Amino acid sequence: MVRWAAFSCVLVPVVLVGYGTSLAGATGTALGLAAVTGACRVLLRRSERGAAQLRAAERTPHHVQHGRADTGDCHGDRHGGRHAGGNTPVD
Repeated sequence: MVRWAAFSCVLVPVVLVGYGTSLAGATGTALGLAAVTGACRVLLRRSERGAAQLRAAERTPHHVQHGRADTGDCHGDRHGGRHAGGNTPVD
């Protein structure tokens, strides 16, 4: 996609000069297209990195992401409260 944008940065000014636009106007257009192409390329790379990090985070279990040991549940025993014991009936 970026190659097509770079190609258009060259093609558009050539066509503009061919249709009678001044060389300065075509040069300004080429510089504007190059700036937009560069910005889009940076944003595309940032988006691709973010998507790759998101995919990696989805594959990693929740407790590993937060640096906790595997306790069998995501919260461990740090919240307190009543917990059903081994012999306690649960209704």
